[in-house]
Amino acid sequence: MAEYPTLWYCLWVVISVCGVTTWYLRNFTNRVELTKFSAFIGVIAMLTMLFWTLIDF
Repeated sequence: MAEYPTLWYCLWVVISVCGVTTWYLRNFTNRVELTKFSAFIGVIAMLTMLFWTLIDF
């Protein structure tokens, strides 16, 4: 199994925080732009993790 740097694991934190934030904003507020921003940051973090993981193999 590959060893990943600390920043790779920090991406997990960013992805999970953005996921929870997006869910909360969508279901409990009317802040559409902030919801889109949170989702966008989460998608970028997930794509970064995906490419980083695939390139490492």
